[in-house]
Amino acid sequence: MAMPNVKGLTTKKCQPCGKNTAPFSLGQAREYSAQLPGWDLAGDGKSISRQYAMKDFLAAVQFIDKIAAVAESEDHHPDLHLTDYRKLHIELATHSIGGLSENDFIVAAKIEQLPKELKK
Repeated sequence: MAMPNVKGLTTKKCQPCGKNTAPFSLGQAREYSAQLPGWDLAGDGKSISRQYAMKDFLAAVQFIDKIAAVAESEDHHPDLHLTDYRKLHIELATHSIGGLSENDFIVAAKIEQLPKELKK
């Protein structure tokens, strides 16, 4: 499999995963996650996640709104957890197949491109 690149992922659109779609192997997940610095691959290779320390609560909520717009346009939705008023944890997995698909990396790459106000 050719090494993916983040720029290429941001130009793609998420595709529905059918019942026969296999989740990425651990090797595939590692290849894709290597292209997304800052995103962590779960030990079992079934999800990716990222933590942001936002400038403040309002910056976190505004960033969540931007993520929501991406998720809706891609019809692929991350789990979002906001704690301590500005710590945002994002987790992506393709629940219908029990692991990762290219869709997770497409959404993660698009999230990376979003403007955000981080804690300095």
